[in-house]
Amino acid sequence: MNSIFGKLGAGLAGILLASQASMFSQTSELGIFSAHGDIGSVGKPGLAQFDAARGSYRIAGGGENMWFTNDAFHYVWKLATGDLLLAADIRLVGTNGNANRKAGLVIRQSLAADSAYVDAVVHGNGLTSIQYRETPGGPTREVQARIFQPGRVRIEKRGDYVSLSAGDAGGVLEPTGGSFRIQFTEPFYVGLGVCAHDNAAIEQAEFSNVELRPELVSPMPTNRAQMKVQSTLEVVLIASGDRRIVYHTRDHIEAPNWSRDGKYFLFNQDGRIYKLPVEGGKPEVLNTGLATRCNNDHGISPDGTQLAISDQTQDGKSRIYLLPITGGTARLITSNAPSYWHGWSADGQTLAYCAERNGEFDVYTVPAAGGEEKRLTVALGLDDGPDYSPDGKYIYFNSVRSGLMQIWRMKADGTEQAQLTKDDYNNWFAHPSPDGRWLVFVTFEKDVTGHPANQDVRLRLMPAGGGEIRELAKLFGGQGTINVPSWSPDSRSVAFVSYQRVEP
Repeated sequence: MNSIFGKLGAGLAGILLASQASMFSQTSELGIFSAHGDIGSVGKPGLAQFDAARGSYRIAGGGENMWFTNDAFHYVWKLATGDLLLAADIRLVGTNGNANRKAGLVIRQSLAADSAYVDAVVHGNGLTSIQYRETPGGPTREVQARIFQPGRVRIEKRGDYVSLSAGDAGGVLEPTGGSFRIQFTEPFYVGLGVCAHDNAAIEQAEFSNVELRPELVSPMPTNRAQMKVQSTLEVVLIASGDRRIVYHTRDHIEAPNWSRDGKYFLFNQDGRIYKLPVEGGKPEVLNTGLATRCNNDHGISPDGTQLAISDQTQDGKSRIYLLPITGGTARLITSNAPSYWHGWSADGQTLAYCAERNGEFDVYTVPAAGGEEKRLTVALGLDDGPDYSPDGKYIYFNSVRSGLMQIWRMKADGTEQAQLTKDDYNNWFAHPSPDGRWLVFVTFEKDVTGHPANQDVRLRLMPAGGGEIRELAKLFGGQGTINVPSWSPDSRSVAFVSYQRVEP
């Protein structure tokens, strides 16, 4: 042990994790926490010290990683129940360690290495993220924040949702966005953790001004549509399910389109269309002429030169318009209303949309140049969300004709309509990837009617021809999350909007 103490310095020399006969240490000298110990297999045991005079914790941790299906790190914890907030100023000690070493706030279901968990961590290279494993032995995923090297980090658990806030030490913390849903059985563990990301090393971090308190959450309002929320534009990687925050705002935004050149997003807010660089920044309003009541049904032509919008300025009923992608006068395409745009044909010559005619909502097409509309679905009940396959042969849509809302596919002329999903959920707005391999869609619970806002939803992925469905993300969303095509041009990522409830 002397070599370890020599590396860590005299300040930690008197604190030993445990005897060889005991896995964890129980001590009354850990401030608000009750015990500490190594989680998983570590090459070098960790240490912990609480400085009561300064109210700070110095933690040294080894371990290969906190990732994949198992973790290895040093943990200081207590048992907890209910909703809570945990915050701390975090400072990694030294600059020569692994760039991916981590120090953070950790909630775990158990002390097993493969436990379900969520943490808010600051990496050695400054990356700040929420990491989580939903089930024992399952994969770890993360939501990367835009803020780097914050002085203070806060994790909040409200019901089944966990979120991250960050900022300067001593300053006002701002939500980073990207909340997600994960379930813990009470009691669970909450505390501080350090991982060296190098099993042959020990790394240190200091946690000061540590705050742990219950969160008081008001009941969910009956009318969720009027709930005040904040919005986050995110990107999820198809291969890993990892998420990245692009833009967070206290305003209500909806329905991102990813530009055909991959350089920017379009989304709607308060009736206007906004343009945002793909790396984030400040959105700029796009000139849509007299069309200033745009809803969340909009999209970019295959050649990237035009934008289709659905606007209600004329008389409060949605109609479809086209305008140059750079902005300008909006040209009316559908005189009949209401009409809600959803897809471009591969050659850019035809628009697909949902329209209500004589009390029935069905899928229609119309020439992009204008002309007579053509009805493609005639089944009783709602048919919605049409989007073309990239080769132009098919139109994907969602239909309630089988009882629950499910994903269907038909040929572009409306023939050979076939059901693709047959599960116990309500599935909406299927969008095929540019390479034609995948469909991404949003899923509501069985008892949810329509596609309302502010619901527990999932983004899910399946092969374009149907087949096994894979879950990409669980989030608070629904209306506005992924109404329109939002794939990256390389088919590797999907953009969407998640929401967080703002307490009254």
